[in-house]
Amino acid sequence: MGLLLLALVAIWAIEVIDSVALDDWAQRHGIRPREVEGLGGILWAPFLHSDFGHAASNSVPLLALGGLVAARGRRYWGRVTVVVILIGGVLTWALAGSGNHIGASGVVFGYLGALLGAAVFERRPRAMAPALVVLGFYSGLLVGLVPQDAISWEGHLFGMVAGIAASRWLAERRAPRPADRGEIQIWEVDGSWFDQRGSED
Repeated sequence: MGLLLLALVAIWAIEVIDSVALDDWAQRHGIRPREVEGLGGILWAPFLHSDFGHAASNSVPLLALGGLVAARGRRYWGRVTVVVILIGGVLTWALAGSGNHIGASGVVFGYLGALLGAAVFERRPRAMAPALVVLGFYSGLLVGLVPQDAISWEGHLFGMVAGIAASRWLAERRAPRPADRGEIQIWEVDGSWFDQRGSED
């Protein structure tokens, strides 16, 4: 959770510096699909925003959904985050429409995909409970997958795809039950215990 808060601080620090001192220079270096110069944006885009409103709109869901992912452990959160940024970013660079794709919303959708994917692939209470919370409070985010002007819906989509892929990769394996292995569970009577009980009677 500490790293997540640090990332949020970095987002706001970059936005303040970029708006006040750099005349929005940094935000021009997001993901620019199929341009060599836009490859660096794969790493930097989640930290770049068009204005303070844009940063604010991403901050709360980033903290909330990222916090639910981080609740499963720092290593789990780190792996999901890396997969979402790299895979989601590469897919956006390769397949998205032209423009400059920036913002942490791709990571937000990645966390959303990871939480929902974990519930599907693991079917454990610890995975399903966060998914139910997400569906209750953040199902409205799914509107961001609908193609819209001036919104990187492709970044949202590919971030979510990457999050689902991460949840599949990191899914906890359930131990197979005897019936699942085609085995018959046999109960044995402890002979010595049985004999001892019989002698006591």
